Amino acid sequence: MTRAPLAELTKTRRLVVKVGTSLLTHPDGRLNLFRLERLVRELAGVAHAGREVILVTSGAVGAGIGRLGWKRRPRTLPEKQAAAAVGQGILMHMYEKLFADYGQVVAQVLLTRADLADRGRYLNARHTLLTLLHYHVIPIVNENDTVAVEEIRFGDNDTLSALVAALVDADLLLLLTDTAGLYTANPKEDASASRIEVVTALTPEIEKLAGGAVSPLGTGGVSTKLVAAQMAMNSGIFLVIAHGGEEGVIERTLAGEVSGTLFLPQQGRLAGRKRWIAYGPAPQGRLWIDQGAAEAVLKQGKSLLPAGVTGVEGDFEAGAVVGVYTAEGREIARGITNYSAADIDQIKGCRSAAIAAILGRKDYDEIIHRDNLCLL
Repeated sequence: MTRAPLAELTKTRRLVVKVGTSLLTHPDGRLNLFRLERLVRELAGVAHAGREVILVTSGAVGAGIGRLGWKRRPRTLPEKQAAAAVGQGILMHMYEKLFADYGQVVAQVLLTRADLADRGRYLNARHTLLTLLHYHVIPIVNENDTVAVEEIRFGDNDTLSALVAALVDADLLLLLTDTAGLYTANPKEDASASRIEVVTALTPEIEKLAGGAVSPLGTGGVSTKLVAAQMAMNSGIFLVIAHGGEEGVIERTLAGEVSGTLFLPQQGRLAGRKRWIAYGPAPQGRLWIDQGAAEAVLKQGKSLLPAGVTGVEGDFEAGAVVGVYTAEGREIARGITNYSAADIDQIKGCRSAAIAAILGRKDYDEIIHRDNLCLL
């Protein structure tokens, strides 16, 4: 590991910390007050040292399970939402009480994917979080589990934490989990597994390491952490996966002593609007393109024209965000379309000059203009 990335961590001004359910609750779902108090103490210390902190917390469903006396994670959506409704108040009450002991003001911020998919609500969420930080308040962010159907399908709070980090232009995203980083194999099953110290790019070899959740109360796993890493790296944000059970792990990370896995950001930070295109709305469809179009988009900075499109998937209207895929199935970009799926299906493979003859109108020459296209 080179010294330069570690030195950059010491310059962190704005930090997002995500803590998982397995760290905050006992196996039966009851809150682990020892872990919770230690987390609060470390975060309060970081905030009092002059850094801006946002906490993205899991544990509401787990705390609700414990209070309701259930022995397993609920299987139906209404049960999950009911457990979240019970547990969210318990969780926030404990955070408020513990942070108050250190003289730290906190605020609850509940988000859904819909809040980040809508550009106006996305900006409102950003302004709210930045204002709280301006007043030295620690926002405590969680998915609004009681109403968000998406939360159960869209993963746990790993993805949400990456979205929040990008939303507020964070310098570092720290994922605290029950393992000490990313390993070459599952360390609980393979004694020869070794920890990967630094990841500079999400190669196919790295992506193969993704596995499922190991906690009966959690919903995440290596795969959701790699999704979060991709978002952070593309947004110019350092990301560290570390063991949340280690004493002082947050302070050591900020001192450049990484005991987990460090993911290095890609050069350049996506502009705010393109960051929203890439990671705000869930893509409503897919466009498949040929090699020539892929090279024009990736290497020449061109817009996506109908001539390079070979296929369309999904049912969407003009103005939708869609993924752009190569023939090999690799997503290389996301963008806002100028035409609906039905229109694109008619004009795909054609030159822009033929659009009017085919559709009876020509609103744009491009299917996705370069200004509305974000490379992944």
